[in-house]
Amino acid sequence: MPAAQQPASRLLTLNTGSSSLKAALYGASPDAPPELRATAERIGREGGKLTITDAEGAILFEIQRELPDHDAAVQALLAWLHTQHGAGAFGAVGHRIVHGGSDHREPERVTPALLTALKRLVPIDPDHLPQAIGAIEAVTHAAPQMPQVACFDTAFHRHMPPVARRYALPREYEAAGVVRFGFHGLSYEYIMDALHTESPAAARGRVVIAHLGNGASMVAVRDGIGIETTMGFTPTGGLVMGTRTGDLDPGVLLYLLHERGMTADAISTLVNKEGGMLGVSGTSGDMRDLLDREAADPHAADAVALFCYTAKKHLGALVAALGGLDTLIFTGGIGEHAAPVRERICAGLAFLGITLDPHRNATGAAIISPDDTPVVVRVMPTDEDAMIARHTRDVLIHGGTHVRI
Repeated sequence: MPAAQQPASRLLTLNTGSSSLKAALYGASPDAPPELRATAERIGREGGKLTITDAEGAILFEIQRELPDHDAAVQALLAWLHTQHGAGAFGAVGHRIVHGGSDHREPERVTPALLTALKRLVPIDPDHLPQAIGAIEAVTHAAPQMPQVACFDTAFHRHMPPVARRYALPREYEAAGVVRFGFHGLSYEYIMDALHTESPAAARGRVVIAHLGNGASMVAVRDGIGIETTMGFTPTGGLVMGTRTGDLDPGVLLYLLHERGMTADAISTLVNKEGGMLGVSGTSGDMRDLLDREAADPHAADAVALFCYTAKKHLGALVAALGGLDTLIFTGGIGEHAAPVRERICAGLAFLGITLDPHRNATGAAIISPDDTPVVVRVMPTDEDAMIARHTRDVLIHGGTHVRI
């Protein structure tokens, strides 16, 4: 494509979940907040809902209706935008694509060839890619000439050294793409850009970012480059999460297959949707619920304890990979808002230079460590949509990507 295409006056970002869709409408300024945000919930289930809010969060439109798939959710959003803003509501669409495999290491323009490649990756990530592909196809159906850009969550980790990417399997599997990819890359990229703006020296140092939410992972960053992360071939590995098990001895899977007679699909459901804090507590995978219940519910307390313990353990491993630590950053829904979780993860880590100021932590200050400690501990909000918008503009204008530090 030409190297100097004019940017769209507005662009739409789409971020698909297993049963949800988040969208944001950005204006001409690349770094301004979005003009609108939209959320579609309970896609494919009873009680579907589409909510659209303005820049201040005021509800502009809300409707409860069945949304059988992501195509229906996208069509409902596009119909409202067309009604409110006409045919020129936006001029481009950027998509978050969770898994790019080995061949897609930078944001790129959506083409039929890319769609074909993404469909080949569905067996690796059946919980995310079908929904993202459905959203792309819905936009294509509604506006065949609309430029679309795919932004990959795996791209941030493309510079991990071979030893960090490799599994201890025969080489033929590595050649076939069975390697550690890492995820949450758009979030990590946003955080590193924000850190560079706030403290360039800190961004060039040894950093661990803890993206803690229903999906949770951590990354070790040196000189702005991700060198190790907790997730691997899929987003199931690493930390304990809301409904995902995190790391699991492969022997457990073999036992479930051979001794319990479970199918591969049943095991996938178990480790991705019935495990994690939901599985341990038996009641909820939502950290807010579990913290509210832990005093009276020992199973809820067990789930919180396991989440914090595995996060602490992985944090120590990442510090070892870095050879020390200068900055620890908490982000994501849990990382930003659950002070007790931050406290428990950091407890007992003074030997790594990590201590918290109790008052700063409880009040959610931007820096929650004391002033005189070796490691600065920060709480930073992330914004994947903003990162998608930046990449989409860069690809359409320059044919390249947003340049990180």
